[in-house]
Amino acid sequence: MYRLFIGIDPPDTIKSQLVASMGGVTGARWQTADQLHLTLRFIGEVDRHQAEDLAAALAQLHGRRFDLHLSGVGMFDQRGIPAALWAGVRPHDSVAALHRKVDHAVTRTGLAPDSRAYLPHITLARLNRSSGPVDGFLAAMADLTSPPFIIDAIYLYESTLTRSGSAYSVIERYPLL
Repeated sequence: MYRLFIGIDPPDTIKSQLVASMGGVTGARWQTADQLHLTLRFIGEVDRHQAEDLAAALAQLHGRRFDLHLSGVGMFDQRGIPAALWAGVRPHDSVAALHRKVDHAVTRTGLAPDSRAYLPHITLARLNRSSGPVDGFLAAMADLTSPPFIIDAIYLYESTLTRSGSAYSVIERYPLL
């Protein structure tokens, strides 16, 4: 079985900026530069045949390259308890349109459509009940921004769970024109 997702790999300059912004929340599991990405669609576990069908469907996807920039930070919670810290990106329209195309390609392979609301973001840290307060980080990084960076490809990733977190490896790169 393969644990897959489709995402965008930010340039190294953006990853370095994000890594430099991390800190100040005790107990947070901060992402490494290699783990930073913008998820377009989580797939989950599939067998080899489904993975091959998915790769073939993504190869048929046509999209145009576009610019993004970092735009602030936020938090996801579960039942009022902070669960993750993230960096936002703008403009949302370009990423959301790409998400819809990717989701359509995924559903053509027989997988269910994504039923969750889509908020483009790059996860910075995972939190648990023992993590410290996040308000200071959110306030300090509220104005996080970056110069525009070009999104010229999407990636099919495999995610392997390890003791130190998830390790991601690129299975295929799909250029945007």
